[in-house]
Amino acid sequence: MDRTRRSRPHFCGQLAAIVCLPLILASAPVAAGTTRSAADARATSPKGPPVPGAPNCQMFPADNVWNTDISKLPVNKHSATWMAKMDASTTNLHPDFGPDEGGYPYGIPWTVVNPKTQAFIHLSFEYADESDRGPYPFGPSTPIEGGLNASGDRHALMVDPATCVLYELWDAHYVSRSASTAGSGAIWSLSSNALRPASWTSADAAGLPILPGLLKYQEVLSGKVDHAIRFTAECTDDAYIWPARHEAGSCGADYPPMGARFRLSASFSASEICKPGSPYCSQLAVVITAMQHYGLMLADNGSNWYFQGSAFPQWPITLIDMMKQIPARDFVAVDESCLEVGADSGQASAAHCPKG
Repeated sequence: MDRTRRSRPHFCGQLAAIVCLPLILASAPVAAGTTRSAADARATSPKGPPVPGAPNCQMFPADNVWNTDISKLPVNKHSATWMAKMDASTTNLHPDFGPDEGGYPYGIPWTVVNPKTQAFIHLSFEYADESDRGPYPFGPSTPIEGGLNASGDRHALMVDPATCVLYELWDAHYVSRSASTAGSGAIWSLSSNALRPASWTSADAAGLPILPGLLKYQEVLSGKVDHAIRFTAECTDDAYIWPARHEAGSCGADYPPMGARFRLSASFSASEICKPGSPYCSQLAVVITAMQHYGLMLADNGSNWYFQGSAFPQWPITLIDMMKQIPARDFVAVDESCLEVGADSGQASAAHCPKG
């Protein structure tokens, strides 16, 4: 299975324009939600879907852009150009997760920590000027993408169920409580719609949280996936659009920017891939419905049309193979700019959106 990733460029801030020092601690602590807009912090939003394994926590508010139905939004004027640049006419979607014969689940793992027993530590970050200092609930047993000895992105995602705070790391390496490192780190209050500071990365190249965009087998089994799914493109514009906060592209304006949202045609049916009533066909229909109502969000560089899910060994290979038959050509890019309530907030409202 191809797990291609392209390393993303990061840029030092103005104060470090002369000398950029890797592997230094961020200069000041950044608690979850404290770098966000005051207006967002005061806003009261309806409660979103629960976090699996942490039922008292929400996966961001219900009106967060990740949790917003885009089935009626108009087509983006750049849709045809972006689709062509991602080879949509000749490419099927590819689930970037599933069972792995190598013994470690294929996908991005995450864990709900026990805050009473899990130590919270500070890490040294390669991109400290765009990382939240922490501390992070990270230890020797924290699941790492690909396994403890893996290369690649090495994401680590942790949820504290006591505070409903999400911690995410990229290129995470546990050494000890005082010597662990990561490429970058981001901390999110799951009760807030606040975004990262403009131009800041996170644990992904778009400056977005990873966990809310993962397809999880538990929700597929429940019959409802009510959020966007993150995906990758091989080459992207050197710009980003809301709700993204960071870019990692070098290919120019004809390529999609980070934050672009894509929707599957409402006419596409699971019956084009499987016979109704056959094993896992109903689960495929759940995924297809999610892509029609919540779509895909461009969040990182990688192979075209690879979408991410949780590392879970029980993913049925039959379902994985079915999802590989969803054609990219049946998607369009949508214009979700009308959903934006504020530049520094992930809150979304369709009140002023035209109908697609």
